[in-house]
Amino acid sequence: MKASQFYINTLKEAPADAEVVSHQLMTRAGMIKKLGAGVYTYMPMGLRVIRKVEAIVREEMNRAGAVECVMPVVQPGELWSESGRFQTMGPELLRVKDRHERDFVIQPTSEEAVTDIARQDLRSYKQLPKNLYQIQTKFRDERRPRFGLMRGREFVMKDAYSFDRDEAGAKASYRAMAKAYRAIFDRFGLTYRAVSADSGAIGGDLSEEFQVIASTGEDAIVYSTGSDYAANMEKAEALAPAGPRPAATQALTRTPTPGKSTCADVAELLKLPLTQTVKSLVLATDELNEQGEIVKSQVWLLLLRGDHDMNEIKVSKVPGLDKGFRFATVPEILAHFGTKPGYLGPIGLKQPVKLVADREVALMADWVCGANEEDLHLTGVNWGRDLPEPDLVVDLRNVVAGDAAPDGKGQLAIERGIEIGHIFYLGTKYSVAMNATFLAEDGKPRHFEMGCYGIGITRLPAAAIEQNHDERGIIWPDALAPFTVVICPVGMDRSEAVKAAAEALYADLLAAGVDVILDDRGERPGAMFADWELIGVPHRVTIGDKSLKEGQVEYQHRRDGEATKVPAGDIAAFVKGRLLA
Repeated sequence: MKASQFYINTLKEAPADAEVVSHQLMTRAGMIKKLGAGVYTYMPMGLRVIRKVEAIVREEMNRAGAVECVMPVVQPGELWSESGRFQTMGPELLRVKDRHERDFVIQPTSEEAVTDIARQDLRSYKQLPKNLYQIQTKFRDERRPRFGLMRGREFVMKDAYSFDRDEAGAKASYRAMAKAYRAIFDRFGLTYRAVSADSGAIGGDLSEEFQVIASTGEDAIVYSTGSDYAANMEKAEALAPAGPRPAATQALTRTPTPGKSTCADVAELLKLPLTQTVKSLVLATDELNEQGEIVKSQVWLLLLRGDHDMNEIKVSKVPGLDKGFRFATVPEILAHFGTKPGYLGPIGLKQPVKLVADREVALMADWVCGANEEDLHLTGVNWGRDLPEPDLVVDLRNVVAGDAAPDGKGQLAIERGIEIGHIFYLGTKYSVAMNATFLAEDGKPRHFEMGCYGIGITRLPAAAIEQNHDERGIIWPDALAPFTVVICPVGMDRSEAVKAAAEALYADLLAAGVDVILDDRGERPGAMFADWELIGVPHRVTIGDKSLKEGQVEYQHRRDGEATKVPAGDIAAFVKGRLLA
């Protein structure tokens, strides 16, 4: 490709709504152009990156035995009603009606469509296992789309779905995909971690996320300093605290704490460590009638150590809270505790509640909590003596750096990451809901065991930029760059020697299969170099009259501080060697 023929449109300034580096640089480099909130045109420069992502993903998926297809973006609502997701998914699922008032959805993922294919075509165990994948446009109606391609509404995803005869086969398919994903992300040249994860709205049990490490990442990744344990914050656990509970050494005392409504303020006032305080979180669950009206509510009190935060995913798996919960209203809190939030505790309640203690709190002695009276706290609180043992003891909290790893090897550390892939073992969640069966060896129908596997095709370039940039622009890994090599002839329009050398090198690299672009636009050197540094092409060759007369040209990698002089006759071999390094 020659630059004069290509579509290059760089900007000096990023748009005001570009909050993160990838959004700023992709816009400035002319890779994307905003069409609407969370909806972008992939411009030629950006599309070349996306196509390279797709090619690597496609090669490794095919190598792993998956078979490509393409399912519709617009799907019948009745399929989604079969799985239950038409009713249960929130407003992020875009629902539309056609002219006949029939329901359709703009697919964010395709479990229903692919399960419908399997129940029609895969009739016998002899046809299994099968893995179908697609690279297709998706849409999620994000409440607040932001960060460019990192959290857009329309995006491209690779989603794959495996079908097996039994759990053992499904887990083998899962392991094959986990191996393929590592091969894919290794080829991209990015620093990433595979972490244990919660399956979220898609459902399922065994689950891993693939996270690109970046300081601007939205996700917290937890890992052990002494083993290969890694999980996202939603799923991460610390080593369970060891008992027994210490004996009580203090008397229960009502202690004035005027105006101190937080654990941190109370600890500071009483000159106690924050770890000796206990915070109270009040939730509620509702029982509904057939009309969806609340007929009965249950109030829950969760106790966590003062320096810990509640993990909503863990709470959502607590028996009794696993069907859905909400934070209690102020009237409910007043009715059960007799005071406003900030001074709540488990002693002296007006009405009974379900009491759930985090496992750290369950082993505490002489702790501090609210007295259910404004400007008062209780000190010296002890289980058994001052209040009954909790109804449930479970892990309710987010881990913190320095916690012991759950396998007992090393401590937990936390870094930021950007999710670019997620794999799930689904089991029979969708096959049962949609009655998708095959005939097993015994001649009886069985439900498919399924897995699903996603990669954010358009999100991945943005994640790569968050990890690879400097003050001048993007620094692409070779595998992702829109062009791998750029030839920058200085004064090509004025020097036949420069033009001839540039054209010869261009032809040589093209013949060798190198993805090269020749900048023949006649730009001044400063403007030309600034464009390619912004765009992030990793390898640059500069050819000028003066250096040619000395028999040399200049090579510079995007990460290099200075150019390297190379004999003009050796430059093609030199560049090819760098590409193989």
